[in-house]
Amino acid sequence: MKKNMCAASKSFSVKTLSALLFGTAGVFLAPSMLGLAPQAQAAVPAVKLPDFSDLVDAVGPAVVNIRTTERLRMGGAGAGSQDEQEMQEFLRRFFGGAMPTPRQQAPRGGRRAVPQEQEVQRGVGSGFIISADGYVLSNAHVVDGADEVYVTLTDKREFKAKVIGADARTDVALLKIEGGNLPRLTIGDSNKIRVGEWVIAIGSPFNLENTVTAGIISAKSRDTGDYLPLIQSDVAVNPGNSGGPLINMRGEVIGINSQIATLSGAYNGISFAVPIDEAMRVGEQLKKTGKVVRGRIGVQIGEVSKDVAESLGLPNAKGAQVSMVEPGGPADKAGIKPGDIILKFNGAPIERSSDLPRLVGGAAVNGKSTVTVWRKGAQQDIPVTVVELESEKTAKKGAREPEAQAVNALGLKVSDVPAAKKQELKIDAGVLVEDADGVAALAGLQPGDVILQLNNVAVKDAKQFNALVAKLDPKKTSAVLVRRGDTAQFVSLRPSAK
Repeated sequence: MKKNMCAASKSFSVKTLSALLFGTAGVFLAPSMLGLAPQAQAAVPAVKLPDFSDLVDAVGPAVVNIRTTERLRMGGAGAGSQDEQEMQEFLRRFFGGAMPTPRQQAPRGGRRAVPQEQEVQRGVGSGFIISADGYVLSNAHVVDGADEVYVTLTDKREFKAKVIGADARTDVALLKIEGGNLPRLTIGDSNKIRVGEWVIAIGSPFNLENTVTAGIISAKSRDTGDYLPLIQSDVAVNPGNSGGPLINMRGEVIGINSQIATLSGAYNGISFAVPIDEAMRVGEQLKKTGKVVRGRIGVQIGEVSKDVAESLGLPNAKGAQVSMVEPGGPADKAGIKPGDIILKFNGAPIERSSDLPRLVGGAAVNGKSTVTVWRKGAQQDIPVTVVELESEKTAKKGAREPEAQAVNALGLKVSDVPAAKKQELKIDAGVLVEDADGVAALAGLQPGDVILQLNNVAVKDAKQFNALVAKLDPKKTSAVLVRRGDTAQFVSLRPSAK
């Protein structure tokens, strides 16, 4: 489509130019024909397009391919000991095969099948080495949920990597591979980048290793609604590029390619990278403690509109408007009030509201900070004690997520059966399958199934069922009574090892 559009554009240009030249043949006269000396034309400086070949040769060896895998336990349902096979045969005869059947069937005759774990590929991404001893930066979403992570260099050496830590808020992950004198990238300064400068990306889009694309910086601090402003460029980035470096013409990495704005699922001309300054700060914390500690002051904020700024006597529509203060939180104790406009944090100006979370997050926890607010037509400095921001896992626990959201050893997410569903199925108890993964998925269970029994014990609710599953022996197979529609069937499952 692009080729056709280009071709059409070229054709239009040629036709238009021809009409201008030949359509006025009786009027158009060259200066020489009039006896006039040709005017000297202004010299146009020659534009030399960049050549990235030397740059790629220098930095390419430090960019790596990241492959993640997941271990699925095979044989836990229908492919294990003789008693499992006999149970499945009985169930098939009794229920006539109307219920879920295992995806992996037991071999008939011969030796007994031994339950095994099969390693299956989960995803592919990119990364880059930042130290000669094997520390690698990538995206958190590249390694999320992986059981094993493999790093492959351009010289085809492959290493099993250890995930030191990952931070979902910034989408940064730190890995470690065992090696010495490894190629590494030079860390740049993302604060010094300029809109319009050339940059390149190297990664593995669609699993095509060591792919180089080029473009320019489109914006320095693009607010995408995430925790921190991102670098926007027009460098072609596609699935598989995630975690790879964004590199300037000096061979310095200035960002980690993380997101794309797309309507198709692939590159549409806009890509985003995590600034390397923030990525390195996160990486250092992950290296020291395996987690990232951030501060908070307990306020909800919004943008300051032009109309609000004018009505409050502010010269510019800058800062963060406080819309709510957490009762008993640090800001509340310090005296910050709804309606205050936060202009600075520890002297750093707040250009837009998204600047504040980043600055507060980087402040010393349990230390004193100064918040400059605009209140009643004047600036006021307020000291506030920054406290630790709860991690995402801790926050989820504090939110009291329902029992249904917990994944148990059978690979099931379950919830209590709604009253209407109980009435429809004419049952008094049980749990509803919300999602099935691992051994449960292999056995054919799916969302919407209702579990009535576990090893001859009646299932009452999600809390009790998950408690029963937690006590199961991973060396033994359990019988789960599953109701689907008007039919019920026992399915044999072996829980995964904790």
